[in-house]
Amino acid sequence: MNQQFSKLKKAVEVFHSYGITLAGERKNDHFIQQLNMDPVFVNGLIFELEYNLQLFFQDEWLGKACTPKEVIKLLLNIPQDN
Repeated sequence: MNQQFSKLKKAVEVFHSYGITLAGERKNDHFIQQLNMDPVFVNGLIFELEYNLQLFFQDEWLGKACTPKEVIKLLLNIPQDN
């Protein structure tokens, strides 16, 4: 559980560096439609999450994750040995 908390803390820092708050209803906003992020910045966000957390998101998983909440859910479901 301590590793999960550590992952979440790092992920929150990355999201905050992109100006995305994970509190309240904003965590359910679509990256492109409601948060008005360019797809290049979404890819940069994913890259920074992978780099800072030392893990790899599968492309087929990311296709389903269009909101910060969905990305966090994916993050928590990735096996520990990844």
